[in-house]
Amino acid sequence: MRDRVKMQRDLENLLGEFLKSSVNALAKIITLVENGGPETLEVMKAIYSKTGKGYIVGITGPPGAGKSTLTKKVAKDLCKRELTVGIIAVDPTSPFTGGAMLGDRLRMQDISNDQGVFIRSMATRGALGGVSKATVEVTKILDAFGKDFILVETVGVGQDEVEIAKIADTVVLIAIPGQGDEIQALKAGIMEIGHIFVVNKADRDGAERLFMDLQMMLDLSPRKDSWRPPLLKAVATTGEGVEKLTEVILYHKNNLEENGILTKKRKDRIRREVIGLIEQEIEGYVHKLIKYNYSFDEIIEQITNRQKDPYSFVREITAPLGEYFKLNRKEWKGGRNGF
Repeated sequence: MRDRVKMQRDLENLLGEFLKSSVNALAKIITLVENGGPETLEVMKAIYSKTGKGYIVGITGPPGAGKSTLTKKVAKDLCKRELTVGIIAVDPTSPFTGGAMLGDRLRMQDISNDQGVFIRSMATRGALGGVSKATVEVTKILDAFGKDFILVETVGVGQDEVEIAKIADTVVLIAIPGQGDEIQALKAGIMEIGHIFVVNKADRDGAERLFMDLQMMLDLSPRKDSWRPPLLKAVATTGEGVEKLTEVILYHKNNLEENGILTKKRKDRIRREVIGLIEQEIEGYVHKLIKYNYSFDEIIEQITNRQKDPYSFVREITAPLGEYFKLNRKEWKGGRNGF
């Protein structure tokens, strides 16, 4: 009991320092949430009212596309415009420690001490889609801390890894020449998530051909909204094209705000998050229910021997949920389970 009281007091002190703009407290809170400790829920509840102002930009593309360098240069350009920036660099997971490999963090060392910039490397920890499981929470933490822009640089992605689209307000998709069939690597779902396309390393052979191929694909690709993704050229190492990219990001932000699309996107995102949290909570209860059901192994044996079917058992174990909905929704018609 005494330890629990001390933990609660320490957490309150940490949150107090966070709200006073302590970078040290910010780093500690991110670590706490990333590790998925029991205090995570309390942290997210405490900071939620401070969120909703930061603008999230996803920067994605295949491995070796120069995402880190471009992210760094865009962050610098945003700072020149007197905007504060938080960077989440998603790195591959270390097979030895389970943490981030820190490659992206090392490549951004020269801006890590810039006033207004905070960089955090995060490991994927087995999560698919180019981001880590805690990315959403960390974007909210940086938002609550007061960062105007949160840049999320994904680990190198393939054609079906599109999780960043569920997180970011603007998605920048980077391509580079000299990787074989570059267009094939950008087909399917990943082409549909980009709001801005950039041909990086545009001083290389094959860049012009790649630019023309992407231009043709964008002309032919159907869009759900009126935004026609612009296609830019850049050489991130020299800074060429970076200022133009920043301007287009700001233009896309203004376009979303003026047309009311940003509010709708964020409402849809919140809807997905709430549904996900509900599913997560229910899953936790189900696991506890099974854990303390000492006849569960016996039931599995019966199902294996075809003495019982799994469908009836699932209906039986989830019956309390069905009763809840019947009591609270008179006209509840349910879905596939027919509650």
